[in-house]
Amino acid sequence: MRGEIGTRRLVREAVARLASHAPLPPLERQAEGVGLHPERIVKLDRNENPYVPSLRVQDALAACDRYHLYPDPEGHAARARLAAYTEMPLERILLGAGIDELLDLLYLLTIDPGDEIVITPPTYAPQKGRAELFGAQVVEAPRRADFGLDVEAIERAVGPRTKLITLVSPNNPTGNLASHEQLVRLLRLGPLVVLDESSVEFAPRSALPLAREFDNLVVLRSFDSWAGLAGLNIGYGVFPSELMPFLWKVKSPSSVGAAALVAVEATFDDLASVRSTVVRLRVERGRLFRKLRKLNLLQPLPSGGNFLLCRVLRGEAREVRARLADLGIMVLGWEEGTGLESYLRISVGRPEDTDTLVKALISIAERL
Repeated sequence: MRGEIGTRRLVREAVARLASHAPLPPLERQAEGVGLHPERIVKLDRNENPYVPSLRVQDALAACDRYHLYPDPEGHAARARLAAYTEMPLERILLGAGIDELLDLLYLLTIDPGDEIVITPPTYAPQKGRAELFGAQVVEAPRRADFGLDVEAIERAVGPRTKLITLVSPNNPTGNLASHEQLVRLLRLGPLVVLDESSVEFAPRSALPLAREFDNLVVLRSFDSWAGLAGLNIGYGVFPSELMPFLWKVKSPSSVGAAALVAVEATFDDLASVRSTVVRLRVERGRLFRKLRKLNLLQPLPSGGNFLLCRVLRGEAREVRARLADLGIMVLGWEEGTGLESYLRISVGRPEDTDTLVKALISIAERL
């Protein structure tokens, strides 16, 4: 029966104004779209770890007999392992259903309508829309031509209503790292600096030690790429002590599932194996960079993440991406007007994935 007021009228204006977001299709639909079996797809579009989780993680997930029970809402055992890993107090660590949930909690905690958040595009795309959903005014401080942080632009963007400065390091999709000096300069501005370090295990350094010195730094991390747990969607943050009681107030007690907690603990039981996989991917990143640079088609940029942003030198990026997809090789591209329409982001895969990609690019280059 049709309601008198119409359900569309119930939608909040902040939600109605959000741009539509089409997520990347899953592996099976990608394969169906190009008429290939899923096992023939070379998936280099989502910065996933190409290797399955360690055997100890797989065994722990299979052996757990408590999936019928709700897990520890505080994830105490997993947080204790993280405290040892990060050398930060357990009381400052919060688990979440990925970094997105932790960002949402920060927005919910700090943003009143009209408050401002500074972002540094091009960067992780959902930041802008999620912040606006909570009533924030998003102020952009664009990166420099080399995609490095423009600290002066950020300083100009910060005003009396600025609550948060959100950064990603290594930046996604460009791979740039924020320097120690840049971060200290921004931390001294006063607003809360929220640093997404999703792929920091692939980088030469982390900013986490600064969280001991500054009480306005939040560091967010994920298990998606380095530990191969993207399918379990588990992340964590190191927060200022003063914020923790309020974060516990607004966090759902059931957002992190039992399987994710089991996998986190098992990851630290097998840390040497997980780290060896990270080293393999770092080595392969260098190999991929060198091979792409030899081609007269893409110009890869140095990266601290498990991905390379590449400028397309011949033809259009969307054409190169489409031709790769036809061959079963999936990479990330952007629409016109984003400032990245002439770039492709390529995740680091296995050596055989690199070889397949390079062979395909050579073939494509011959036809351009």
